[in-house]
Amino acid sequence: MVENREPEDQAGERLHGPQDVIRYVVAHAIWAPSVHNTQPWRFSGDRNEISLHADQARQLTVADPDGREMLISCGAALFTARLALRSLGYVPDAAVLPDPAQPTLVARVSWREQAPATDYEQRLMQQVRQRRTHRGGFDSLPLSPDLLNALSLVAERDSTTLRLMAEDGRRVLAASVQEAERALRTDSARVQELARWASPPGSARPDGVPPTSYTARAEHTNPDYPARDFAHGHGWGLPLFSPAPWPRSAGAVGLLTTAEDKPADWVNAGHALQRILLTASTYGVAAALHSQPLELPHLRAAIRAQLCDGAYPQLVLRLGTIIQIAASVRRAPEDVIF
Repeated sequence: MVENREPEDQAGERLHGPQDVIRYVVAHAIWAPSVHNTQPWRFSGDRNEISLHADQARQLTVADPDGREMLISCGAALFTARLALRSLGYVPDAAVLPDPAQPTLVARVSWREQAPATDYEQRLMQQVRQRRTHRGGFDSLPLSPDLLNALSLVAERDSTTLRLMAEDGRRVLAASVQEAERALRTDSARVQELARWASPPGSARPDGVPPTSYTARAEHTNPDYPARDFAHGHGWGLPLFSPAPWPRSAGAVGLLTTAEDKPADWVNAGHALQRILLTASTYGVAAALHSQPLELPHLRAAIRAQLCDGAYPQLVLRLGTIIQIAASVRRAPEDVIF
C-alpha cells in the first residue's frame, strides 16, 4: 500500500480532486470496443465513485433485442475504467449489476486504496488508445502457442473461456459466419439498422463505423470469415496495403464462452474481451470480431452444441498479425458523463 497522494496521469500531470480522476477514467473507458461502435454507455460520478450505465437508446433493437451485445460492450468499458484507475495507482472496487431495480446500471466502481500499477497493467494501459478492431484477413505467420495459451489464461480471470479452435472448428465457425452474413444481408430490418451505424466518407460523426476502419475491397480468408458490409455497396473504405498473399489467413480462431447466459455473464464476457484484446495488442497481435452467427438463435444454439461443451458462446474472435492503418472515432467524455 502506498501513501495517499494526488495521482498523476501517464504524461506526469497531477490530477486535482475526484472530478479530474472521473474525467480521466471516462476519457479512457470510451475507447473500449463496442458492437458497431455504438458506444452504448453513460457514466455518472461523485467523489470516489463512478457509475457505468447501459445506454438503451444505443442498443441494436433488431440484432440485439436482449441487450446481450450491449452489455458485452459495457463490460469492455468497465475493464478499461478499472485499468485507468490502476494506471493512477488506485485499487478499484467494482460491483457489477448492483441494483436489480436499475437494470441499466452495469456497475459501480469506487476507489479508496492506492497501490502501484504493475508492469503488465501499464503495458495494457498503453494499448487502450492504440488498439483497433481489424476487419479482414491476417498475414500467414502463425501465432506462438505460448501467446495463445496466455490469452486463454487471461480469459479465465473473468470466469470466461477462450476456446481456440482446431481446423474442424475453424471451418464450422467459418460456415456459420457465412450463413449468418447471407441471412442478415437479406433481412431489410437488419440492413437498415446496420446502415444507421455506418458513416459516409468525410462524416464528422463521433460514433458508428467510419470508412477509415475497413477496406473498400472485401478481404477473403481461408477458411472465409466474411465481414459485415458497412459500405452497403458504396465502395467506401481504405485501400489494401498488406503484402500478404490472397486469400489471407483467417488467423487463430477462438470462441469466447461463459458457463451461464445471464446479464452478469455478458458483462464478464466484455470484461474478458477487453483484457484479451489489450494483452494481444501488447504483442503486436490484432483481432477481428464476429457476432453475426450469435445474433441468430438457431446458429448460436448449433455452435453451442457443436463447439462449446454446453457453455454459451458470446463472441467469435480471430487473432493474427497485420499492418493496421485503420482509424476509429469516439464521442467526447463530456458527451457520456451526466
